[in-house]
Amino acid sequence: MSDTVIPVERIERVIYLIRGQKVMLDRDLAVLYGVETRALKQAVKRNEARFPADFMFVLSDDELSKWRSQFVTSNADRMGLRHAPMAFTEQGVAMLSSVLKSDRAIDVNIAIMRTFVKLRQMLDSHAKLAKKLAGLEAKYDEQFRVVFEVLNELMAAPEPKRKPIGFSVKERRARYSAR
Repeated sequence: MSDTVIPVERIERVIYLIRGQKVMLDRDLAVLYGVETRALKQAVKRNEARFPADFMFVLSDDELSKWRSQFVTSNADRMGLRHAPMAFTEQGVAMLSSVLKSDRAIDVNIAIMRTFVKLRQMLDSHAKLAKKLAGLEAKYDEQFRVVFEVLNELMAAPEPKRKPIGFSVKERRARYSAR
């Protein structure tokens, strides 16, 4: 990147799962691109043909309220949302670089694309690991069942042996009858 490197973690924090898709909201993208949200929205509206529904969609009132409830937002932040945010999929973010023509837009887009690729690779590796573990569990379940039972018994806290509080009626009678 030219003069500013955007950490992957910063980008990951503003990727949300909405409608089953990983998306970034217009306001977060505007901050990353260094433009006003209003300017980003205007650029998108001037180029609507470049943003079909699978590239960008506007959050419904219900989606917006659910999104807000997940995050603590100040009153000033809520007041700033006069219009529902636009949500951009990975393809929509890629298309933004052709709409926002600046060196920073290109650099930010490259960083965002790398982040999406990293997230996809992580999900893929987790899925492969889960599948492998499930296979091993099914294959060796019977052989290791006894081992797991013994381990569970060893890990269970033993019940402490305490003397009962109070006295036993039988003991008391025995003492008095001996006199």
